[in-house]
Amino acid sequence: MKAFKYLTIIFLAITLFSCGDDVEAQKKSFSITTNAKNGTISIDKTLEVSLKNPKNIQVSSVSYQLDGKTIEDKQALSDFKLGEHTLKAIINFDGETTEVNHTIALLSDVAPKFLTVDIINTFPHDNTSFTQGLEFNNGVLFESTGQRGESKIMKIDYKTGDVITETAIPDAFFGEGITVLNNTVYHLTWQGRKGFTYDATTLEKKSSFNYGQSQEGWGFANDGTKLYKSDGTSLIWSLNPETLIEEDHIQVCTTKGKIGRLNEIEFANNKLYANIWEKNGIAIINPKNGAVEAVIDCTILTKQIPNFSINENCLNGIAYNPETQTFFLTGKRWDKLFEVKIVEN
Repeated sequence: MKAFKYLTIIFLAITLFSCGDDVEAQKKSFSITTNAKNGTISIDKTLEVSLKNPKNIQVSSVSYQLDGKTIEDKQALSDFKLGEHTLKAIINFDGETTEVNHTIALLSDVAPKFLTVDIINTFPHDNTSFTQGLEFNNGVLFESTGQRGESKIMKIDYKTGDVITETAIPDAFFGEGITVLNNTVYHLTWQGRKGFTYDATTLEKKSSFNYGQSQEGWGFANDGTKLYKSDGTSLIWSLNPETLIEEDHIQVCTTKGKIGRLNEIEFANNKLYANIWEKNGIAIINPKNGAVEAVIDCTILTKQIPNFSINENCLNGIAYNPETQTFFLTGKRWDKLFEVKIVEN
């Protein structure tokens, strides 16, 4: 009798284990298929999603989400931002629920225009300044520089190159981009995962803030309401200027893929302008979805810099002056600041 009980218990245990194992195997058998070729699709297309069910399991319901937003199995993409997204299928079967994830990348549907610059004026620039940030505010040019032990923030008379006011950054930090909003200078550091704010009139330090999901600080800009932050990747983060919390982001893409190493940035004419590290060009970006709408070739400028190098003393520094409606461009340790207009190539 005892032997019978033991056999019964063993049989039930094996049965339960087998059933549980079978359910897990069923869950793992599901996958998602789409019409995104090699995992990419243009935002002017309709995304077609279906569930792959090789075991022909009877499914009671399936729903799809793109970055948490419920979508149809045939979904227009024009309202979504570019870049990598998580596609999720939520599947119900035989009283069980499981989820399957799949990564796709949404790309721009318009190839970028190719532009260049006309030089209007050339002004002196301190060739010891490792330029990281450049921005006009009320007619005054603000500049931030990098390198530990050399980093500083300056207010400059751009016509002469003379420094009006400056403040040094602690030697422990490698200074990066700046932006000025509501009489506050917002300043990034490179790998310290910390930024600072300063009074725009006196350049006296006001406060500090920590980064969120972004790992590094590269470029800073603002549209008059919110801040934009590049981190050396293809992402540009938007921050609340009051809380300095990263609230959202775009991923910068063309028709072919994402664009990385985004460096110094500027907001002008409802677009984001971004230097790309180790490139002689500036990307013009749609701040709503991340599409690169144009690329500005700045080779005409780099040819005039005697110490120019593509990776060290490179193009880096974009400032739009609304008073003149022109752009001012420079680079790391350049001896010139160029006033330019952007023109068709």
